Amino acid sequence: MAIYLRGLMMGLAYVAPIGTQNLFVINTAVTQPKKKAFLTALIITFFDISLSLACFFGVGALMEALPWLRKGVLAIGSLIIIWMGIGLIRSKSGLAGDADTGIPLLKTAAIAFTVTWINPQALIDGTMLLGAASATLTAGEKLPFVIGFTSASVIWFFGVTAAISLFSGKITDKLLRIINIVCGAVMVFYGLRLVYSFIQLMCRA
Repeated sequence: MAIYLRGLMMGLAYVAPIGTQNLFVINTAVTQPKKKAFLTALIITFFDISLSLACFFGVGALMEALPWLRKGVLAIGSLIIIWMGIGLIRSKSGLAGDADTGIPLLKTAAIAFTVTWINPQALIDGTMLLGAASATLTAGEKLPFVIGFTSASVIWFFGVTAAISLFSGKITDKLLRIINIVCGAVMVFYGLRLVYSFIQLMCRA
């Protein structure tokens, strides 16, 4: 039980800070019907858990062995995140009927995959955090730790969606616009930081 709780606490510490996943979940919970919002939370949780498992069981070794792969993920991922952030800032959607509530499931899954698996910081942080944790655990401790860590994704994303959906009726068009601008600006800033990290990585090469 102690190992499970250790994994759960580490998982919450990893997933809670504001990032592209949380911004996507928050924006979806604000603009989409509850059913779509919870479906999005489920999809994000699936991709987040799959990434966590990949990091825990060795994707970090692959990135260490192939420096060009790490650089490619950093370069492409940062540009995609900036592009998505600009799209949010420019969004004119409101709550009075002009918000697109009929987003295809495939598009939702594609965005969820992008903000998770094509997120350089998630790959790098996940690799360092889970790779280090894996090295400190015995064979018998790894399963409860992984269950605890992945449980954090379920608790967090569904909890955020439930909380935002509960108060979505009090959100006006003006507030939604502000949320979009703030979320978009954070994503652009985040993407620019990743571009800077890529430049530093190239300069050291």
